[in-house]
Amino acid sequence: MTQSVLRTLLAALALLAAILAGVSIGETTVAPDVVLQVLANKLMGAGYVLDPIDEGIVWNYRLTRALVAAACGAGLALCGVILQSLLRNPLAEPYLLGISAGASTGAVLVALLGVGAGAISLSAGAFMGAVTAFALVILLARASGPSTGTGQIILAGIAGSQLFNALTAFLITKSASADQARGIMFWLLGNLGGVRWPSVWLAVPVALAGLVVCLWHRRALDAFAFGADSAASLGIPVRRVQLVLVGCAALVTAVVVSIVGSIGFVGLVIPHAARLLLGTRHARLLPASALGGALFLIAADVLSRTLIKGQVIPVGVITALVGAPVFALILISRRSAR
Repeated sequence: MTQSVLRTLLAALALLAAILAGVSIGETTVAPDVVLQVLANKLMGAGYVLDPIDEGIVWNYRLTRALVAAACGAGLALCGVILQSLLRNPLAEPYLLGISAGASTGAVLVALLGVGAGAISLSAGAFMGAVTAFALVILLARASGPSTGTGQIILAGIAGSQLFNALTAFLITKSASADQARGIMFWLLGNLGGVRWPSVWLAVPVALAGLVVCLWHRRALDAFAFGADSAASLGIPVRRVQLVLVGCAALVTAVVVSIVGSIGFVGLVIPHAARLLLGTRHARLLPASALGGALFLIAADVLSRTLIKGQVIPVGVITALVGAPVFALILISRRSAR
């Protein structure tokens, strides 16, 4: 058995174990063997006699949460890898660059004001908002100087993020009822409580498609580590690759935001941790980041449901509480390694 096959099997086992743990652990603990029996009944018609309540909790509630958490975590981590590589910026990720904020504004526009008269879905509205936000950030960074350096792009991203967060708050204040405002604000902090099977059929294919697109361009991403000019000298069609990968990042971010809201630090912390463990070659970095993001968000979802008895904490709060200290440790370790 080759090392690549072994690594793939270990990654698949780790992901399956995390999903099983995510389904089993909660306010009401469901034994792992019961979870497996439910899956056998639903997928293979095994005919195990089970408590209908346990069966409903596993199949209709926790399994969908775990699958969507895995897909969204993997997607956000991939977006972080794409943006950090293309912009040669270790702080680039959808949340800091305003892409998540723009997607939130687009989704709220569709949800509250019915933009598009029903022809535009929540995900489509979020995608348009994400693209608009990223375009605004790039234009602002270019207008601030002759080059899009690290500091310029990050400052432009912060400005764009604040602008779109303010627009979202204005729309909620102006157009939402009290119940709508409460629900939207909880969703914006990251909420997996409302996901069901339609969300799974959207999130999982988009995350897998994003991984395939990124792996297809893995050598181009390696070349971008030396700058766009160096990538062009190696025969990389720079503009086309940038357009495809930024569009991929915007689409994945939009889908994630439309399903679970704005979640930070996944796209920032996970790629850095993967680089520390495996290096900078994208053939390894991309699948490792996707796996790490999936495991991280599943664990965050479990903590959000169990940390305070009887209450559910927004998953975005958990990712920030865990991600900020971890990122600080990564920065310290990188400094000591120099």
